[in-house]
Amino acid sequence: MNKLIQRAAVVIALFLVSCQSNKKDAPVVGFVDAFEDATIAQARTGFTDALKKSGYSEDKHTVVIKYRNAQGSIPTLTQIVSQFIAEKVDLLATCTTVSTVAAAQKTKTIPICMMVSPTPERAQLTDVNGKAPANLFGTMEDLAYIDTSFAIIPKILKPHGSKLIVGMIYNQSEPQSVDAMKRIQSLAQKSNIELVALPVDFSSEAQLVTKTLLGKNIDAFFANPDNTVFAAFETILKSCNEKNVPVFTSEAGLVQRGAVAAFGADMYQWGYQSGLQAAAYLKNKSMKGLKPEMVKVRKRVYNPEVAKRYHLTIPSDFQPVK
Repeated sequence: MNKLIQRAAVVIALFLVSCQSNKKDAPVVGFVDAFEDATIAQARTGFTDALKKSGYSEDKHTVVIKYRNAQGSIPTLTQIVSQFIAEKVDLLATCTTVSTVAAAQKTKTIPICMMVSPTPERAQLTDVNGKAPANLFGTMEDLAYIDTSFAIIPKILKPHGSKLIVGMIYNQSEPQSVDAMKRIQSLAQKSNIELVALPVDFSSEAQLVTKTLLGKNIDAFFANPDNTVFAAFETILKSCNEKNVPVFTSEAGLVQRGAVAAFGADMYQWGYQSGLQAAAYLKNKSMKGLKPEMVKVRKRVYNPEVAKRYHLTIPSDFQPVK
């Protein structure tokens, strides 16, 4: 009887050791999200789906994905990144610009796979020679697509008489938000549009600033692609709807949430594209051939309900959001 007990104990011990070994062998990905947002969350889903399709599934214990969300707090974001670095995760996955910047500033050795982020140059991550960090790859976006997005406004609204007045807010502490505002300002001048742009520092200020814009008799609101707008979009939309001012954007995800139309990246596909790169790294344990690449999937989409509300005719090359 004692021998049976001893054998059982040995079997159990070996089983536990095996489980611990398998768990240890599974690569660990530290996923850093800057804030809570329904549109941005699609990128995380795309990222994990791409990993799963490539053989890295949490269900099958072939990868461990540790998810942390800073809830819009920069100090918390810094702590999250520092904790993952201390844990020596195999890979950092960063969602939105501030997460990517925080990670790139904290480590030069752990690979960083970015998504929903601008080019390293726009994020001010390049060195004096214009080179991005050697440990940075993933999927990025430049500002060129904003041209098409902003050009949608006069095509759809078709103003009679005086030129259009378009309002927008931008985060003056985010370089990519300021860059986008300047580009839109230039586009407005070329399109005979008066742009009224007001700065904000926090999403909590968005409602007050939006109401200030609405008091200037704007014809439309352009939702700038920055974290502040994403976080406060429902507040912005509510204020605009109350004044019957349509919202346009460059982000397909925001059209699902109530904007009229957009030409921009599909968030799920953005995350998926980054996830495929992350899987390639986990498989080869090498950065060879990996570098920041432009997002590949962009969509022309519109919201049928919103278009109907504002009696707007949408170009035939735009597809309704699902």
